[in-house]
Amino acid sequence: MPKFAANLTMMFNEVPFLERFEAAASAGFGAVEFLFPYEHSAETIAGLLGRHGLRNVLFNMPPGDWAAGERGMACLPGREEEFRAGVAKAIHYALACGTPNLHMMAGLLPANADRAHHRAVYVDNLRHACEEAAKHGINVLIEPINTRDIPGYFLNLQSEAHAIREEVGSPNLKVQMDFYHVQIVEGDIAMKLKRYLPHVGHIQIAGVPDRNEPDVGEVNYPYLFDLLDSIGYGGWIGCEYRPAQGTVEGLGWLQPYLDPERKATGTAPC
Repeated sequence: MPKFAANLTMMFNEVPFLERFEAAASAGFGAVEFLFPYEHSAETIAGLLGRHGLRNVLFNMPPGDWAAGERGMACLPGREEEFRAGVAKAIHYALACGTPNLHMMAGLLPANADRAHHRAVYVDNLRHACEEAAKHGINVLIEPINTRDIPGYFLNLQSEAHAIREEVGSPNLKVQMDFYHVQIVEGDIAMKLKRYLPHVGHIQIAGVPDRNEPDVGEVNYPYLFDLLDSIGYGGWIGCEYRPAQGTVEGLGWLQPYLDPERKATGTAPC
């Protein structure tokens, strides 16, 4: 049966971030993910995870100046020192929180840029991140993202991500496969999933086209959830969507996938 992790950056926005851990556990989630934890100490995040019986399965390395529109530094020449400091910071948080996966955002490709040069920087930075994370048994994830949501994003296609993964050659490098982005950019989700599954480190979901609950839109999620079971995916599925009305009110889709015994006792699923 699929295992779902609540994305606390996008879900449970009815309460402040630090209160979303309790809200997610109360709603039946056994795990959480989020974009960035860095506004709070690693000890604070770890304490909330332990208090509410949650696992943290993923967060992003520092992205540069997010408020100014930056979406990662990994492909940006001249930012290598800042990038490496961000890797070290992310690993510190991951070790405190028991987080197995760190997503390395690629960044935006400037207009008229030499893509080959940016790609070389990206690969070098990725090798460094993988080497440092491997010392602690942590996976580094890269994610193709659609250019409707993030215009100019460096990495967009599953094939591009897996070609880079093969080039880098690090065992702890995986691809983060978000079905929402795949559908918008290229479609054919099921066949891409079957092709690349051994090298997929994490999956995320959202309804298409509006990024709301996965029970609306053009993607047949019950079929994909059954497919994930049938082909042996054992990882978590991150719910990276924006609730259309309220978070709890929109969780009807989740109920068939919760452990019946834990639903009865009010505890989070495994």
